[in-house]
Amino acid sequence: MIYGIFRVVRLSSGIGKEMCICAGMELEVVPIPRPNGLFAAEALPKLTITADHPTVCQQRYTGNFLGIGAGRLIDGLHFLSAAAVSFARGLNDTPKIAALLLIATALDIRWKLLVIGLAMALGGLLNARKVADTMANKITEMNPGQGFAANLATALLVNTASFNGLPVSTTHVSVGALLGIGIATKQAKWKPVRNVFLSWIITLPCAAIIAAIAYVILRPR
Repeated sequence: MIYGIFRVVRLSSGIGKEMCICAGMELEVVPIPRPNGLFAAEALPKLTITADHPTVCQQRYTGNFLGIGAGRLIDGLHFLSAAAVSFARGLNDTPKIAALLLIATALDIRWKLLVIGLAMALGGLLNARKVADTMANKITEMNPGQGFAANLATALLVNTASFNGLPVSTTHVSVGALLGIGIATKQAKWKPVRNVFLSWIITLPCAAIIAAIAYVILRPR
């Protein structure tokens, strides 16, 4: 819904899109026939044009919105929305994990929150690259404007849920927002999405079984 609204605003504001085409020269070794019937290898320049991969030729926005360059404005909003998602993740996930430490009376609740937040940040730095790669590249292709719409939807939903004490998963919401963009643009990659859904289905009963076994082993006799 957010992407659709922004698309209408973009089109009504006269903001278009352009694709960069990378043109250059490279040397190609070709056989050159000689009068004696033999061939000699020679490096000759060849014109190359690339317009196939977003990392090589990035789609950009053209035009202005409220007197500001559309491309620069979208980039700035994209960074801000990413920061909002990071804040939402901390606001949503840290209290849920810190609640497990309520049985430990050695630390004040504020220190528990700080310890859990630092542990989450460290874990993210060490192990989150594969998850980030899946969410950024394997669910759908996006340009900066579409990424901004997905981030904004995630931040709004997760922050609202956190302030109202509603149990949600930040990752579930974020994947849903990305999939919504993919469905709207018809670029959703369903095989990776299926694998993500299967991982969610499998981990729920596995976690329940492991927790039950741990409780049976550790409960007071």
